[in-house]
Amino acid sequence: MSSALASYRPAEHENPAQWLRRVFRTFRRTRPYYGGLLAMIAGVPIMYFPYAHLSLGGMTVAMATTGGAGALIIGVLLIVLGLTAWFQPAVRVFAGIATTLLTLVSIPVSNLAGFGLALLPGLIGGGLMVSWAPLPETAQAEAARGRRRRRGKGGAEDAAADNAVARSVATENAAGNATENATGPAVEAPTAELPAQAAPRQAGTVDQEEAR
Repeated sequence: MSSALASYRPAEHENPAQWLRRVFRTFRRTRPYYGGLLAMIAGVPIMYFPYAHLSLGGMTVAMATTGGAGALIIGVLLIVLGLTAWFQPAVRVFAGIATTLLTLVSIPVSNLAGFGLALLPGLIGGGLMVSWAPLPETAQAEAARGRRRRRGKGGAEDAAADNAVARSVATENAAGNATENATGPAVEAPTAELPAQAAPRQAGTVDQEEAR
């Protein structure tokens, strides 16, 4: 199984609520989530008002005009672009630019962009999709996150035991280094002969020569 799908597998000692929360957090952080959400929100009022029957007092107002077809197309396209940004983040720039243009086109076509209710969500959502970029994640951070997931409830105790063993080993090594530095290597005594020791040998040699 690939590493992209491994993050959606339930970890040990993890209940369904925690798993669902972790999956949603991973989904939200790996794509322009809020940009796509605002684009889909902007498409709803654009589609709704041309086909709605509003009651003002005792009078029913219907706005199903010839612009209703254009409003329906723009609203559906905004929702599709929002879903595309969610499930295909690679085309987020195209989706953001298209969302901004469709929102501006809906001003004259679809009742002033759904009476202004879709104008700000569409423009902000398009800008968020264009400006979003994935954060670089190192292999070390991925490995640390995987270890935290696999650890579960008993991971804290294992980590504490590992830290205690590491501290004891470090203490023993430090004590051994300190003892070796205090004693140091044995210094050999000098082997050079003193002048007082060399003089009798020279005198004995002279006596032997005179005897010969």
